[in-house]
Amino acid sequence: MAAVTMRLPAIRAPLDSSARRGGEKHLVAPGDTITTDTGYMRGHGTYVEDDKLIASVAGVVERVNKLVCVRALKARYNGEIGDIVVGRITEVQQKRWKVETNSRLDSVLLLSSINLPGGELRRKSAEDELAMRDYLQEGDLISAEVQSIFSDGAVSLHTRSLKYGKLAQGVLVQVSPSLVKRQKTHFHDLPCGASVILGNNGFIWIYPTPEQKDDEAGGYTSNLEPVPLSDREVISRLRNCIVALVTHRMMLFDTSILYCYEASLPHQIKDILKPEVTEEIVLEARQRLLDLEG
Repeated sequence: MAAVTMRLPAIRAPLDSSARRGGEKHLVAPGDTITTDTGYMRGHGTYVEDDKLIASVAGVVERVNKLVCVRALKARYNGEIGDIVVGRITEVQQKRWKVETNSRLDSVLLLSSINLPGGELRRKSAEDELAMRDYLQEGDLISAEVQSIFSDGAVSLHTRSLKYGKLAQGVLVQVSPSLVKRQKTHFHDLPCGASVILGNNGFIWIYPTPEQKDDEAGGYTSNLEPVPLSDREVISRLRNCIVALVTHRMMLFDTSILYCYEASLPHQIKDILKPEVTEEIVLEARQRLLDLEG
């Protein structure tokens, strides 16, 4: 019989409002008035009625000079040029692959937008088109960069760098895109022995840090060697820490994930997702982030 964990009810300490990361942010619900100042420009997630700027979605108000928009707390991914994404191949078509990237429409990876194995750059031929399934096939996970946006909102991807390509062994975690912090780089080798790709589309890939970068493969060969138990434990702990941060709506970036990982070390991996343990390690990580900012 499977073991069952029983816990007695306990009074949890209320979260300290002063420790909330981003507590100064302005949260709105649909229909809330953001401002009555007519000098502001209407952005995404807003509309104008009776000279008032009103929110059309639930989220965080963001202001860039005179432009006001509302970033939805939970929404599909809206691609922006230059974003780093993690996606899954869903279909192989003529001269293109369809990719699931957590957006409203499937993204597109054109045959002309990839590097051939070995990083070779040349015009793609009919032989390359016939060999498309040798490069990527249905079910494969890839990392890529957003190259352009089609008129219907679909995203066009490219993998013209050796840091992009097929993903081999690791764990995929799906979160809300709004919780992934935009940074200069979304590829992080963490000191705990694992690496993460924080996709702007909310797909996060956790994998063992490679001992050496293999540039000869061009991003299309998969290392299927057994992953050591120690690496699997680190990956599992990182995965549970990310889930814990998401539960408390904390932004995901390399520092917040690392602080949460370090706070979780006194606990067993399977215990991290217990509500009282989750709250404890997230509060510790949040406090360290506040101390860092201070």
